[in-house]
Amino acid sequence: MSDDNDPSRPPERIAKVIARAGLASRREAEAWIAAGRVTVNGRLIASPALNVGPNDRIAIDGAPLPARERTRLFLYHKPRGLVTTHADPQGRPTIFAALPKDLPRLISVGRLDLSTEGLILLTNDGALARRLELPETGWLRRYRVRAHGRVTQGQLDGLKHGVTIGGIRYGSIEAAVDREQGSNVWLTFAIREGKNREVKNVLAHLGLDVARLIRVSFGPFRLGELPAGAIEEVRTRHLREQLGERLAAGCDFSAPVAPVAPTAPPRARPTRPAAPATLPGKPGRDKAERAERPRPPREPAPRDHARPARAAAKQRRQGAPAKRRRPHRPYHGKRER
Repeated sequence: MSDDNDPSRPPERIAKVIARAGLASRREAEAWIAAGRVTVNGRLIASPALNVGPNDRIAIDGAPLPARERTRLFLYHKPRGLVTTHADPQGRPTIFAALPKDLPRLISVGRLDLSTEGLILLTNDGALARRLELPETGWLRRYRVRAHGRVTQGQLDGLKHGVTIGGIRYGSIEAAVDREQGSNVWLTFAIREGKNREVKNVLAHLGLDVARLIRVSFGPFRLGELPAGAIEEVRTRHLREQLGERLAAGCDFSAPVAPVAPTAPPRARPTRPAAPATLPGKPGRDKAERAERPRPPREPAPRDHARPARAAAKQRRQGAPAKRRRPHRPYHGKRER
């Protein structure tokens, strides 16, 4: 694989080099260049049509481009209610804000909308992310769908040759009915293009209203038993085998992993100051002297016989006859005087 320190490495486009450093995608890098944020060897560049070599010094907003680390890929179980973006203009929670802080800057391979859950691939290599999300890659993306309505297997088989909806052409789709549950139906849906809202648009064309959409696999990578909100890294050897020579071209599996930035130590909880040896208001009398000071013996507290019930109970225990109480006479109105 390529090595950033290899002087024989051929020059590459500036946006591609920035993407491989894990700072942004190639499109974002091109936008940075157009905004005048990128310099090469101290000179500001205005066009992404520039090839750079391993000896060129690239800086973003004055900060040098970080050393390229090993190509890494992560499996993330996206929950519902998160947006697949680094910053949302509407202030909605994003998947990247929910990731652990000890991970490098990651880029998503494609996107899942707000209400869709399941597997999404994250990588630190922007060029690899771009290759994996292209339809030409041919990776199958499999979903489980719960929809409201009725559909026959014959209708789903008709999607194998593609369908045109609203002027948009959707390619071959593999779909099957898993089971029916009341007024709902569970389907398995597999596509290779991944156009915006493709699954929902196609099923709406068949008269189905999607209630739940879960992506269970992306190419050779499967969601499995990964819990919602959890992330798991693919081992380098397994990643290289699954990508193959064509998709792994340009990846660097020999570079070191970038060290995690040190985090601030946790704040120590304030401790109470030690009590003074000399008690306030009594100079010269410390705790030790007070502990050795003899204390007078306590006299037993006098027994309380004020309560009649307690006294009567004691008399009964001692065998003495209890005080005779006046019999109760019911009151039926005002007494005559």
